[in-house]
Amino acid sequence: MTDRKWYIEQLTAPALIHRNATKFGDHTCQLFKDEKGEVQKLTYSEVYRIVKELSCGLMSLGFKKGDRAAVMCNTAPQWMWSDYSILCAGGITVCIYPTLSEKELEFILEDSGTTVMFVENTEILEKIKNVCKPSNKKIKVKHIVVMKERYDDKDRRVTDFSRVRELGIAFLSKDKMIFEDRWRSVDFKDYMTIVYTSGTTGNPKGAVHTHFSWASAVVRDCIVVNYASGDNGDLFISFLPMSHTYERECGHGASMLSLTPNAYSSPKTLVEDLKLFKPTIFMSVPRIYERIFMAMRDQAAKSPVKKKIFDAAIKTGIAVVEKRADKDGFIDMTEGIDLTQGVDPWLKFKFKLFDKIIFSKVREAFGGRFRFAFSAAGSLNADLCKTFLAMGIRITEGYGATETWNEVTVNRLNKILPGSIGKCSTTAIQLRVDDDGELLIKGDCLFSGYWNNPKATKEAFTDDGYYRSGDIVEVLADNYIKIVDRKKGLMVLDTGKNVPSQRIESLFSLSRFIEMVVPIGSERKYVSAIVVPNFDSCIAYFEEKGIPFDKSAVEYDHDIASVPVCVKVGNDFVENEEFKKLIEQEVQAVNRELESYEQIKKYYVADYKFTEGSGELTPTLKVKRRIVMDKFKKEIDGLYK
Repeated sequence: MTDRKWYIEQLTAPALIHRNATKFGDHTCQLFKDEKGEVQKLTYSEVYRIVKELSCGLMSLGFKKGDRAAVMCNTAPQWMWSDYSILCAGGITVCIYPTLSEKELEFILEDSGTTVMFVENTEILEKIKNVCKPSNKKIKVKHIVVMKERYDDKDRRVTDFSRVRELGIAFLSKDKMIFEDRWRSVDFKDYMTIVYTSGTTGNPKGAVHTHFSWASAVVRDCIVVNYASGDNGDLFISFLPMSHTYERECGHGASMLSLTPNAYSSPKTLVEDLKLFKPTIFMSVPRIYERIFMAMRDQAAKSPVKKKIFDAAIKTGIAVVEKRADKDGFIDMTEGIDLTQGVDPWLKFKFKLFDKIIFSKVREAFGGRFRFAFSAAGSLNADLCKTFLAMGIRITEGYGATETWNEVTVNRLNKILPGSIGKCSTTAIQLRVDDDGELLIKGDCLFSGYWNNPKATKEAFTDDGYYRSGDIVEVLADNYIKIVDRKKGLMVLDTGKNVPSQRIESLFSLSRFIEMVVPIGSERKYVSAIVVPNFDSCIAYFEEKGIPFDKSAVEYDHDIASVPVCVKVGNDFVENEEFKKLIEQEVQAVNRELESYEQIKKYYVADYKFTEGSGELTPTLKVKRRIVMDKFKKEIDGLYK
């Protein structure tokens, strides 16, 4: 074992934070912007003190080992403090997305038996109050902790960080060993967390993980990936939801074990925060990479000359990457490697030129110290992967699930296969492909079962203990794996033909005028779709061509660069004949790449953008098919009349 891997050991979450605070207390743990926008920095010992006082405060409120406490907060250092305070008190952390509806929130609180809530702000607090009414006897919440220094409320259940910490300090003064006794009582077999699945096709299920499954997953990631200690200058940046296992384990678990500091951001401030914090590693989902690329492309499209240069640069970059691929398509992206090695002189010259005037600026926009990033929670378009690789933005796509504590397969930097999810991440994981093509998984990182749902737990496993992933896969060269589709996403037409909806969706991922499609076809004669346009590109086209539309009917929100993005248009816009032609051209362009029975025969165009807030997307930007099918039932039925 090299010095670089000194940190690999299996520890419970309380033991891990204790190790870091006692052995490396002066090392930076967290960086974040305060309410004034100024960067704050906390060491491991400072974070541990906060966690210790909060944890003891919980104990003073009667919180017992095995009790459930929920965290409802966007990605922030406070999420981590709350989580570890619960875990050090021997509790079980219940993860709740801040954007969940009151109906979903009520289900989770009732199902989990949560007694304590940590909430980010007044908006979330009001949502909690609406659900946790005294008349609702099914909800067991006794205390609501607002993540503020001081927060006054008439509701006696409501308190704040400062008051809980004060309770903890007083509790410790009576018994200075109370905290030590409690966190040391936490065993590997103890339940650590309940993470509710996003419910893309039905009600959420609470996946239960132990400290052992978590520790196994964190060690797995640190073995596979060349993390480096914070002493070597590495820095994570977190912006995906910490309520999801991906950011919480791959990001925070791995950074804690490898002693790498974590900076905090959000999808809306990511562009400016990349420049501010200059991270070396981060986790992301395909949709974020798609939006970054489309933002660059749309910016270039504002000038015919810039567009021509940008298109030529992308074409050249992909050509260089493909030239370097071996016979099976594998590409060596080892850090420090010369991308033009073995490339003919003319192509090399063009690449060097475009690298200087475009690609280097992209790397600078990522902070200038970027090493590599992960992509998971969906399929990354192969050409998009090659595009980022050409820019020097190394993306290693992997695959995992809430139930597996994330990544069980991953691409290696020295052997990236665009369009694949890599191969088995470690010998501690066992993979098998079932007769119907479903990926089956076994390993110490697997969840224990679904909370209060023995039927679903039994259905999730084979008789010999493999987890049924629900994903249909194809095995490629060197045991690399490609996702074909979700088992539930595989549409079976009434003709008997199988159509993978993911294949259709992926072909639209870089469309200029279409944001996404939701294919429909199971037990139908042909494939149809709900089409969500890229309204910003369509508006830019309208303005370029001088096509009038009702601007007062257009509604805006903000994207990852805090730039206004259109989320809704008026009826006149979607009924415009030029608009219809744009959409039709995009649909037919994709149809030409599909078999006749896979092609979209009819479609309905939505007049608004699907978002997490509007209810059609999960916090990791996956489509909630059930919600879409319910919302557009009338329109879908109309497509088959």
